[in-house]
Amino acid sequence: MKHIINVSSRLPLAKVGDQIHKSSNTISLVMDSIMHEHDVWWIGWVDVHLEEYGERDKLSHELKQKYKYLPIFLENEEVENYFNGFSNSSLWPLLHYISTFSNYEENWYKSYLDVNKKFAGKVIEHARPDDLIWIHDYHLMLVPAFIKELKPDLKVGFFFHTPFPSYELFRCHPRREELLKGVLEADLIGFQTFGFLRHFRSTVLRVLGIESKVNSIMYKGHNTRIGVYPVGIDTKMTDHVRADESYKEIFKTYKKNFIDKNVILSIDHLDSSKGVLQKLMAIENFLRDYPEQREKVVFVIVAIPSREETGEYEHLTHDVEHAIGRINGIYSSLTNVPILFLNKRIPFKEVVALYTLADVALITPLVDGMNLMAKEYIYTKEGKEGVLILSEFAGASQELFNAIMVNPYNIDQVVDAIVQALEMDSAEKKNMMKSMLDRIKSNDALYWANSFIGDLDKLDPTNITEGNIKNLDVSVAKQFQNKSIKKALFLDYDGTLREFVNIPSQAVPGDELIDIFNKLTKRSDIDVYIISGRNKEFLEKHFGHYNFTLIGEHGYFLKEPNSKWKTLIGEIDMSWKNEISEILQLYSLSTPGTEIEEKNSALVWHYRRADPEFGTWKANELIGELTEVISNLPVEIHHGRKIVEVSSQYVNKGLAMARFLNEKKYELVLCAGDDKTDETMFYFEDIPLISVKIGNGETKAGYRISTPQQFRKFLTKIL
Repeated sequence: MKHIINVSSRLPLAKVGDQIHKSSNTISLVMDSIMHEHDVWWIGWVDVHLEEYGERDKLSHELKQKYKYLPIFLENEEVENYFNGFSNSSLWPLLHYISTFSNYEENWYKSYLDVNKKFAGKVIEHARPDDLIWIHDYHLMLVPAFIKELKPDLKVGFFFHTPFPSYELFRCHPRREELLKGVLEADLIGFQTFGFLRHFRSTVLRVLGIESKVNSIMYKGHNTRIGVYPVGIDTKMTDHVRADESYKEIFKTYKKNFIDKNVILSIDHLDSSKGVLQKLMAIENFLRDYPEQREKVVFVIVAIPSREETGEYEHLTHDVEHAIGRINGIYSSLTNVPILFLNKRIPFKEVVALYTLADVALITPLVDGMNLMAKEYIYTKEGKEGVLILSEFAGASQELFNAIMVNPYNIDQVVDAIVQALEMDSAEKKNMMKSMLDRIKSNDALYWANSFIGDLDKLDPTNITEGNIKNLDVSVAKQFQNKSIKKALFLDYDGTLREFVNIPSQAVPGDELIDIFNKLTKRSDIDVYIISGRNKEFLEKHFGHYNFTLIGEHGYFLKEPNSKWKTLIGEIDMSWKNEISEILQLYSLSTPGTEIEEKNSALVWHYRRADPEFGTWKANELIGELTEVISNLPVEIHHGRKIVEVSSQYVNKGLAMARFLNEKKYELVLCAGDDKTDETMFYFEDIPLISVKIGNGETKAGYRISTPQQFRKFLTKIL
């Protein structure tokens, strides 16, 4: 039995009379279903007026003993800024593609930061070493980072119940980088659909410049797994309701009230993402264009209040009520009102009764993380006829592929779908429902929870490598602390000692690196070689005053301490440059954000400032074209970090390094680099060599470390 700490913005509590009782929502139903398999505790905000219930300590004790709830208490200002402000008025609209409703205030973010720290603190207070931490949704995006800062060995999972939008939307948020970095500290990040996962990867690439695999992202030395986990429904709860006598009485009443009517049901939360106004336009057009159906059909719309604290809710409610009143005023008769509208929460047994009664479910959100109402409708219709009309923009559309799919913005298409559903014969209805029903039964809420928890439990939170490459650790540093043996460091610069920046000339040594270099100059037992693709002017300016050996242009130029620059090799054929330069110019013109750098021994096409995916695509295309051209030329192609370099085949870092290894018999050597141009340094086998790859990707190095920052920390340990 695993000990699980579930973390969500609110605890599922409701006021019943003078008491606080447990209430139901999607997450609570799932957690209830796994409690017989796991020891589940829950951290969340208590959304009640505490002054009615006495002291907080007393309430905390009661909730802990009764439900295993560990409450967070927020002040009114925190609720306003963190929940109503940052979470629901800033983040929620962007996540749901409603950027015009997204606002931002700096004090909102400060409160969001503080509240996320409170949640993380509560987790750390109660978590045991082997616990699984499961964090839910956009209200808590910074919590993983705060937990990992103090408890890096805890297994932390994060799940987005909402959509995750495209990069163009998410980049609009003023705190986009902080939010992404907060989530990336989790060991596992779950999404409802592959499309949302794809958007997240694209956003991480474009905002943070971090490339990823389809199922993982390497961040700060940590391999964060990402996956798709479509939320299912609690089928047992529906079964329990249908066995209840009170439900049966409710259904009989509804059936009597709607006798000889085709009931088209719409049930969803009332917010801008659900497309209620567009749905009403389709209903109005249907009633206008099909007058023979007006006495036969009734539309039952249940709009559950949602995000009532925002001004948007008040305006939307007014517009919806006005539209329904106008439509009913035009198309009602003495015997029929076409639209019945309920703007309130109703008990689940009444919802199930409506599902059972409805001939058609009209579920057409403009965007939705999943939409469990669609799944509940199909499950409830087992053994009965029914048709689901579903928006292609609902996450559930990825699974419920036999529904009638519509674009909710295409009003005529929605009208046609209503007509199609009403005219469909019984055999077709049953056939459409069967495959969807089978999937819902197999992928229920319990399956969803166990899938996520199972995958999280398998992960190693200390894993920072790919494959079987060792982590660079303290034991390696200790070897260099021995001052009695002669040692050497062969160090690349960009991407190894220093992070990349969009403008290469600005990638100058920072205070931390300067401090390391100053200390290295005092170590007579360590020879330092800066072996870089940079030109000699850059190396001279920033490193010429240290007693280091400088090797520029990947091994073409050399400057030893207290000497002048010289070439490492003699005269070489550079006549190929003109032909290659013409090709690079064409690609530079067709790829915005790229430029060409000419070196003495090489030509470099930089695409660091291009769109990441477009730049990579053009780079691969360029390499393909260059490969055909250079077959008879004395050059090599290197695809490095955001560069394509064509250089003389007589120049590489491995050849330059070999010269010094042959001249000086070192007892210990460390070489470090981040891209393919550095791989030639990793092939030496007959020397005591420690080879280090910085970052992701395939390598021949024996060790890996994630970032330049971590490598600088390693160098500090040496000293």
